[in-house]
Amino acid sequence: MSRTVVVTGYPTSFLATRLVRTLAASPGTDVICVVHSKFEAEAAAARDVLEGPARARVHLVGGDVAAMDLGLSGAEFLDLAGRANVIHHCAAASYPGVEREAAVRLNVDGVREVLELAREATQLTRLVAWSTALVSGDRRGWVREEELVAPPRFRNVVEETRFHGERIVRQELGKLPITILRPSNVVGDSKTGEIDRYEGPYLLILLMLSSPTDLRVPLPGRGEVPLNLVPIDHVVDAGLAIVDDPRSVGRTFHLVDPEPASVREVFTKIAAATGRPSPRGVLPAQLASTLLRAPGLERLANVPRTFLEQLATDVAYDARNAREILAPLGLRCPPFASYVDVMVEHVKNAQDRTASGRGAPRDDEPDPFG
Repeated sequence: MSRTVVVTGYPTSFLATRLVRTLAASPGTDVICVVHSKFEAEAAAARDVLEGPARARVHLVGGDVAAMDLGLSGAEFLDLAGRANVIHHCAAASYPGVEREAAVRLNVDGVREVLELAREATQLTRLVAWSTALVSGDRRGWVREEELVAPPRFRNVVEETRFHGERIVRQELGKLPITILRPSNVVGDSKTGEIDRYEGPYLLILLMLSSPTDLRVPLPGRGEVPLNLVPIDHVVDAGLAIVDDPRSVGRTFHLVDPEPASVREVFTKIAAATGRPSPRGVLPAQLASTLLRAPGLERLANVPRTFLEQLATDVAYDARNAREILAPLGLRCPPFASYVDVMVEHVKNAQDRTASGRGAPRDDEPDPFG
């Protein structure tokens, strides 16, 4: 059966870009991307690298997710609403340093506008709200899929505004066919290493690669807490499998590693993959950004405070809803140890291209250092 899928966030969201690539590969699926005018050229370039049939299935519509009627004319909005069978809302401000006004506009106001489209969509079978497990902020302990509890503190404006955006979505459960998906810390493709930019655990890789080969980097924090990482290919495959299951309507799903590596294990495996010795010593995470300015360790001061705090947050994400659907399909998040070498190799190759003067990405290639 043919269907029309609307996607927001293309091409600035790595998730949206990968989703569009996967959806467009399916015959009978038309993908309509609502693209801000600032990114129309980038969106066209990303679409044009797709193979012929897939490329023809991707349609770009100029708009603004956070504007009234998505920035479309009345006729365009009603046409989109009349055609949409599935909506994947991926557009989100995710950079921890984003200005509050921009974060509120996209992560809160954008949600309201997409909900308006969903309410008008007469043939809608699913609204997929892509949230994040990090809406739990600095909560410790067990975080359940079906709950949305305000944490003692949000570590940045992204966590705060995405929490409020998901709360707005949850008010429509039972009124619209909604599925909420919450990935944890998304990293690159587990097979190719593809990623849009280097942040989070990639900062550890860059730190190791830029440090002397005999330097033992101390752990920021105790090291025993889990660091939940999930590759983008699993996020997309698992998310689409969940959405295709009728049981997912009205429910929330964590897309996470059910057996995450500890911070110490992540540091140790990155060190081994970069040819550096295992970490030694421990520094309190809250002091790491100021204390790690000693000779040879200055670069760790560039690791954002939010990520250092995350390394000290002892949290575990319940994934029983996701397991109910994914386990029978044999879909399971690959362990960190199985793709850490791919991550490191991808960073090395990018650095080599930069050093050789070939570092400027193509028009269709994201800049991981941007």
